[in-house]
Amino acid sequence: MTAGTAAPDRALERYYQLHARIYDATRWSFLFGRTRLTERVAALRLPTHILEIGCGTGRNLTQLARQFPDARLTGLDLSSDMLVRARRRLKSHGDRITLLHQAYTRPLDQTPRFDLIVLSYCLSMINPGWESVIASACQDLHPNGLIAVVDFHDSGWSVFRRWMSVNHVRLEGQLLPELYRQLRPLDSTVHRAYGGVWRYFHCIGTPISTG
Repeated sequence: MTAGTAAPDRALERYYQLHARIYDATRWSFLFGRTRLTERVAALRLPTHILEIGCGTGRNLTQLARQFPDARLTGLDLSSDMLVRARRRLKSHGDRITLLHQAYTRPLDQTPRFDLIVLSYCLSMINPGWESVIASACQDLHPNGLIAVVDFHDSGWSVFRRWMSVNHVRLEGQLLPELYRQLRPLDSTVHRAYGGVWRYFHCIGTPISTG
């Protein structure tokens, strides 16, 4: 699930040209916490305008559409190959869901129009630029809206970190400190995966600047 800038964008696009067709068949085994994130958001808010940055094949958008049947949703992704699969998956939802093929390098509009922005295993793949993505998301959000993130956190296994870097994932615990700097957390937890081979986290919060 991707969004980024320039040369890193091209590398990610090439990566997903190869991986898009097997993405859903393989990622279930290590992209944990995605369904739980939607459920935790529902316990806090009933959003009506939702943006997912790095929507990939549309899996999360499908769950969000079911969880929030009155909401309109926008999905954004850098990979046209992933969006081809998202369009197939989401066609039954009609015009409730809009898909955008672009990088997320700045706010989508001058006026905030979303009350929930979701980033699912996206930020750890944006290197460089993930800090500005968080800042732009804060600007795209209505006052008191939510940003909801689930992503890789860190790993004490150097071999695993190197392997994940081959797959464009940075696993150095860099995300949570910046999220805590820009957000007021309402629900945030770090979880262990496979006995601690790596850790992942979810963080749901409101931008500090908007109260």
